Amino acid sequence: MIVMGPDDIPLFGMLKSRLGYLTERQKLVAQNVANADTPGYRPSDLKPFSFQASLMGQTAGAPYRGGPVAPTSGVAMMATSASHMGPSNAPSAWRATAGADSETTLDGNAVSLEDQMIKMTEARTNYDAAITFYQKSLSMLRMASRKPNG
Repeated sequence: MIVMGPDDIPLFGMLKSRLGYLTERQKLVAQNVANADTPGYRPSDLKPFSFQASLMGQTAGAPYRGGPVAPTSGVAMMATSASHMGPSNAPSAWRATAGADSETTLDGNAVSLEDQMIKMTEARTNYDAAITFYQKSLSMLRMASRKPNG
């Protein structure tokens, strides 16, 4: 008997990857807010999560400040013919990007608290939506696996 877990289903693997991305984004935004008064600090963020990067099953990039690398789960591409294009020009998974928000203060700090709060709200909303979708999908699987009454 083969036992499968939720992570063996590609949909759940991609949802798990999305949740990991949103968690990392929330950490970076929190770090940006914590350094809002640090002279010369530049905020960092992650590239937007893409379905293609998750599908490629690539490893996620380290956050801008050099944190650990977390693997994404996904479906790996496979070339069955020599004429198939390789994933060499495929988009990378989420990697940190650095850059100024909308303003830089005289001490060189480029954190805009308003922009960071918008990013945090966006990440939290997307996280809640992904968790809800994950829970609903698990609920449907449980319902489908039950013995019918009758």
